[in-house]
Amino acid sequence: MIKISKAIALSLALLGTAGISGCYARTGDSAAASTQAELPVSEAGLRQVPLSVRTADGRHDFVVEVAESGAQQAQGLMFRTRLAPDKGMIFPFPQDRIASFWMKNTVIPLDIIFVRRDGTIESIAANTPPYSLESVRSNEPVGAVLEIAAGRAAELGIGPGDTVTW
Repeated sequence: MIKISKAIALSLALLGTAGISGCYARTGDSAAASTQAELPVSEAGLRQVPLSVRTADGRHDFVVEVAESGAQQAQGLMFRTRLAPDKGMIFPFPQDRIASFWMKNTVIPLDIIFVRRDGTIESIAANTPPYSLESVRSNEPVGAVLEIAAGRAAELGIGPGDTVTW
């Protein structure tokens, strides 16, 4: 019995040591993956990731929810009553496509940013009005759409050609 207890204690000590060694700083993609894994899920239960927009004036950081499934993308930011200035939602697509969005059941105005597969911004539909049934579309096939609070793109100087990474 004592041998079993010592074996368990030794195993736990070794596991603890192994766990600590994984906590040291990382570089490159593994550091980004570590940061992503550490973000809690959103109130809506969606995965959150850090996102940056690089403009001529610098880098602007956000934490965005990822609308990955068809159901999540259909829901989007509908029924939300607030969106913090440093928050948003990214809609990644498995294949490039002409993206079309509307604001039905969306309570807050948004800037809808159409992002090419290479991360460059194709176009922005600024200050889209709440509850509108009018379709807002990209001008060409895109790989993702980013939604942020209305007016933030203009406030931060975000425009076509700038680069989005997440």
